Amino acid sequence: MDINALIARRVRTLRDASGLSLAALAERSGVSRSNISLIERGESSATATVLDKLSAALGVTVASLFERPADAPSPVSRAAEQPVWTDPGSGYVRRNLSPALPAPLQLVEVAFPPGQRVAYETAARDVDVHQQVWIIEGTMTVTVGDDTWTLAAGDCLAMRLDRPIAYHNRTDAPARYLVALASPSHPSSRRQP
Repeated sequence: MDINALIARRVRTLRDASGLSLAALAERSGVSRSNISLIERGESSATATVLDKLSAALGVTVASLFERPADAPSPVSRAAEQPVWTDPGSGYVRRNLSPALPAPLQLVEVAFPPGQRVAYETAARDVDVHQQVWIIEGTMTVTVGDDTWTLAAGDCLAMRLDRPIAYHNRTDAPARYLVALASPSHPSSRRQP
């Protein structure tokens, strides 16, 4: 399944499950109704910032927007079948590593280009989400609210997704890191079709 089609299906499914109209989701997320409509039809590749706003408004993590539908989920997530998405704004590439099973934990691998920055400004969420970022290679500057850390290979940062977060690769070399998201009461753990 094409990544934009996958995102389109998930946004629409989650919006329907929440009983939200396009207008209501637009108001709740701060993303225009027309932009949401384009995303739901698979006619637009949303940026990471837009996906963050939509996921917060839908009460899910960004990672859950990349979950593939599965009738009988396997406990194995094969590399060739893992959803891979490239942010059209920064060029960062995210790969959802987790199997399509109901679970309170999601793993994501990110390859972040040199000199790029992505900011997630959505702070309020309906679910309690904890995140850890483990740097595999390169260096990243991560700002959480008013706090900033420069992380090198092997460093791990733990945070709650309750404040704005910005990722910045200030170097001229790519960075790669693992993101672990945990949300025990997360709607993703009660998988929606």
